[in-house]
Amino acid sequence: VQLQASGGGLVQAGGSLRLSCLTSGRAFSAYVMGWLRQAPGKEREFVASITWSSGDASYADSVKGRFTISRDSAKNTVYLQMNSLNPEDTAVYYCAARRAWERNYNYWGQGTQVTVSS
Repeated sequence: VQLQASGGGLVQAGGSLRLSCLTSGRAFSAYVMGWLRQAPGKEREFVASITWSSGDASYADSVKGRFTISRDSAKNTVYLQMNSLNPEDTAVYYCAARRAWERNYNYWGQGTQVTVSS
């Protein structure tokens, strides 16, 4: 099982980025895909998740209305569209997967750095 995250970079405050998570190795139709992030000196935190089969999405309060998670089954890819970025969004972003009935994420990608300058 592999999750490969990409799309991070440096952006000015107010800008946008789209992260991608390419999945491989198994069918993720029974999984919940998530994006989590970890800023320097802080614990890793939940950002957004999507149930692959239904498309139901969930967001952290801090990103609601600015970030959108989606998936493309044909491309085996999960996306995180991030708009109106601010410096507090600076972090390493990880994509992760867990079975729908489990609480903890079992599979992790390598992380992609997002830096938002003021």
